[in-house]
Amino acid sequence: MLSNFSISTTSPTKTQQVLPIDMEICQSDYPLDWYQQEFLPYAESYQALPDRDIVTVIAWMQPYIEAAKKHFGDSLLLAAHYYMGGEITRIMRYFGGYIGDSYQLAIAAMNAPEKKVIVESAVHFMAESISILAEPDQQVYITNPKSGCTMEMLAKDFMVQPAFTALNTRYGQENIMPICYMNTSGRVKAMTGAQGGAVCTSANVKQVFQWALEKNKKILFIPDRYMGENAAHWLGIPKEKIVYWPAADQSQHFQLTEQPAAVLKSFDNAQLILFASHCAVHSYYEADMATYWRKRGYHVLVHPECRNDVVQAANGCGSTAFLWDYVTHDRASTQKYAIGTEQHMVKNLREEVRSKGIDVVNLSDIPDYPSKKKGCGCATMSRNDPPHLVGLLDLLRQGKLPEFNRVLPGDVVNEFSGSRERLGSKGQEWIKLNARRALENMIQITER
Repeated sequence: MLSNFSISTTSPTKTQQVLPIDMEICQSDYPLDWYQQEFLPYAESYQALPDRDIVTVIAWMQPYIEAAKKHFGDSLLLAAHYYMGGEITRIMRYFGGYIGDSYQLAIAAMNAPEKKVIVESAVHFMAESISILAEPDQQVYITNPKSGCTMEMLAKDFMVQPAFTALNTRYGQENIMPICYMNTSGRVKAMTGAQGGAVCTSANVKQVFQWALEKNKKILFIPDRYMGENAAHWLGIPKEKIVYWPAADQSQHFQLTEQPAAVLKSFDNAQLILFASHCAVHSYYEADMATYWRKRGYHVLVHPECRNDVVQAANGCGSTAFLWDYVTHDRASTQKYAIGTEQHMVKNLREEVRSKGIDVVNLSDIPDYPSKKKGCGCATMSRNDPPHLVGLLDLLRQGKLPEFNRVLPGDVVNEFSGSRERLGSKGQEWIKLNARRALENMIQITER
């Protein structure tokens, strides 16, 4: 579908500036890599701070952010996801920024046309979704373009394309209803929208699946396999009606017509085809973790990217915004919660409700657990650190537009090399038209 459009590839100038390994940020794996050349002065200034206390960091950031806010006025929107570590969510709130889940961020610019400069601290697919729904006079920037998503990395458009082609060929395009998770690129969203499908998030996956079922077609869900299994469980789709398309590179080598007769029959009879990518952060939770905390009086809540046996063992399941709302309002009236989701989110939630006397633990924080698993943070999300935020805002204020941080529909950034593929104007128009169609289908389903 995309082979007809022109593509240009660019890479930023690399540096060797990194955060020292002995500098505590928010996780132990330190995914932070080189900074773009123009961001070096901000990174060096940040590293010269005496400590990482939030008061120290805010005092350092304040002159830059206040100057940017004064320059742009009400046209500036700062946005971040709940998963952001390194105190970014608290810093964003302090400076009047917007914190939301993937659905809330996607519609942030669409619902605020007066915001002409949107600066996002989260992962690339979220910034791209904002860009797709934005008006032509709204510019979207990401503080670090290399902030990717492991799930999205296993479901690139060229990995997903073979599934579309094979299923459309065997069953007819009119009989395949694609649904793609928000955690996919704009290119995958456009492939979905071009075939009449819809995007979904963890907040509305059940509604979107119900909408798709009413079409009486085979559903192709890209990804995640565990969320798809959970939606199938909630809506009564039997396991024997579910089949799996291999994810990542295996997808390109999977030839449906060459499969054994039994496999072909299972595809022919399937109601739901799951692209088998998944989230590394959520997939390691285990059902007995939920059992452990429930026996100790904790109300267990998990994200729908967790395995189905974990979801069934928990007290409840829902999106990031749902988890935040449920705990901050102590809706279970227990004041004790075990949460199965991204560790930075759990940490931020714990700090948010500590003054209310509410105890929050990560579902996997079990003493002497056999596998010694602990809460996992989204390391790629945390590439959006304070130097990237203040650097981007200060450069924008000075009119030194960092083009590599600009996000346009169809952009693909290599999370390892930093190189970016950008479609020509016709390709961008095709992405925006069809990806927006899939996103608007989701919005209409959710708001109806």
